[in-house]
Amino acid sequence: MAVGVRTSRRKWLVALGTALVLTSGAQAAPAPGLFVERWIDGTSDEPATQVQALDADTFVIRQSVRTNFEAPFLYLIFGRDRALLIDTGAEGGRIRPTVDRLINQWLAAHGRSAIPLVVAHSHSHGDHIASDDAFRARPDTRVIGLKPADVAGFFGIRKWPDEIGRFDLGGRMLSIIPTPGHQAAAIMLYDPRLKILLSGDTLYPGRLYVPVNFLDANRASLDRLTAFARRHPVRVVLGAHIEMTRAPGRDYPHEAPAHPDEHPLELPARSIGELRDGLKAKLDKPGEPQVHNDFIIYPVPARAE
Repeated sequence: MAVGVRTSRRKWLVALGTALVLTSGAQAAPAPGLFVERWIDGTSDEPATQVQALDADTFVIRQSVRTNFEAPFLYLIFGRDRALLIDTGAEGGRIRPTVDRLINQWLAAHGRSAIPLVVAHSHSHGDHIASDDAFRARPDTRVIGLKPADVAGFFGIRKWPDEIGRFDLGGRMLSIIPTPGHQAAAIMLYDPRLKILLSGDTLYPGRLYVPVNFLDANRASLDRLTAFARRHPVRVVLGAHIEMTRAPGRDYPHEAPAHPDEHPLELPARSIGELRDGLKAKLDKPGEPQVHNDFIIYPVPARAE
């Protein structure tokens, strides 16, 4: 990429109030500490959402804990031909205006008037799908269904959950990794451009809720994920929440209204193996957690899906 183009891209990101960390070829350098700004955490007045960029085509959105205690993270990824939004947030969120603004700014920067948007979900729990209706009403937008068959059908996964799907945004091919266990339709996404793994609620710095009737499914998902990570370099794992403090093994109370001294969002790739090993324990008694420095495996009663 020419120096002038790179400089222009950086100026555009600064104007968005985000950070760009460049390596060769204008890729971001995902690694622990890749976010320059402190995430909104409910400890002071804050906007309904916050956006930070990994590069000019990849945006991380956080919903304020003041709008919902879940304070989920969402991901907006652009390719040449389409954009992909992962999750639509929890109740109380105002997600679509933020996404519309980012899309309009991306289009303006690229001299374009439109780009189709696909809305997918890390899984179908309510704190990740609450704004789906707002996006169903959006022009040129496809919202994927919430059942495993819907997800498998859209991404062309013929053998769920054993097959890895591929989704081309146009010059940017993503891997879609089925990871049922936390929830039946759960997926992770791998982006080889940035070498990031978007891990939803299956792995993040917080309480990893595992229904006891889905333990075997979760174990199998982590086995497949571990095998995938051996073949694909993962610089950082980015999940859907932060529920841990910076103190090793210490989380916030459930429904905490603020998160002072939060754990970073990003987890190292070794956390995949740590979770896989942790799931080998019996874990058959709901409410008896297995505490790790960066996450807590938390068995919960059986669920329907």
